[in-house]
Amino acid sequence: MENNPLVPVNGEVIEIIEESKDVKTFRVKPEKDINHLPGQCAMLSLFGVGEAIFSISSPPKRDYLDFSIKKTGKVTDILHQIEEGQQLGIRGPYGNHFPFEEIKGKDLLFIGGGIGLAPLRSLIKYALDNRDDYGNLQLIYGSRTPEDLIFERDIFKNWPSEENFEVNVAVDVESSNWDGYVGFVPQYLEELAPNPENTVAITCGPPIMIKFVLETLEKLGFNENQVVTTLEYKMKCGVGKCGRCNLDEHYVCKDGPVFYLKELKQIKSDFC
Repeated sequence: MENNPLVPVNGEVIEIIEESKDVKTFRVKPEKDINHLPGQCAMLSLFGVGEAIFSISSPPKRDYLDFSIKKTGKVTDILHQIEEGQQLGIRGPYGNHFPFEEIKGKDLLFIGGGIGLAPLRSLIKYALDNRDDYGNLQLIYGSRTPEDLIFERDIFKNWPSEENFEVNVAVDVESSNWDGYVGFVPQYLEELAPNPENTVAITCGPPIMIKFVLETLEKLGFNENQVVTTLEYKMKCGVGKCGRCNLDEHYVCKDGPVFYLKELKQIKSDFC
């Protein structure tokens, strides 16, 4: 029974970080190790309420798991009301992971939008933990407004202070308290025009953003083996049993959520 992927383990919420008006990071310490890899997800359950699947936004080899959760429905609304010390159920990890072994020695370009920075954060922090394995790092990240930006300490302080880590942040609409770039992430990407040579791009965000980011990357010269994305927003049960995550013959819960662009081009269904 101990290895049943459908049976949750208990975890204590040891810290809650308010990232924005509708996003909180819940740091959860499970009662036994849940050994995840960057890009994987886990199911969180609130006893008597329900459960939902979320990306793990912390890197491996910590004694806790971070879940950065946007308030969007019944389970997330109640999650946002809990306090430190409360118990949650955790099952997983589920899905495949970012190809951190395959991309060793490469420059890494991270492109995120909104809450889509959460799964990327696990790989960014993994790359920083294993800095000698990777080349230059660059992040292009955007949100609708300055108030919607998440992980502000990371994007404005911690990551820019790292050697050979360029951070570019944008918002969609002008604001009196913002003097940075104004525009959508794909537009910013095209203007920055990162060099595709020896670079792998990893992107996550709203489906429409992913669609235009993939198109822009190809326009900039990235080939289909240099582009990786995660479709974690399509994951449902986590084990490929409910059938709601299918794209043609693929089950995102089992075959993904991480795909190379080459793989996505073989899927006829509209994944965005």
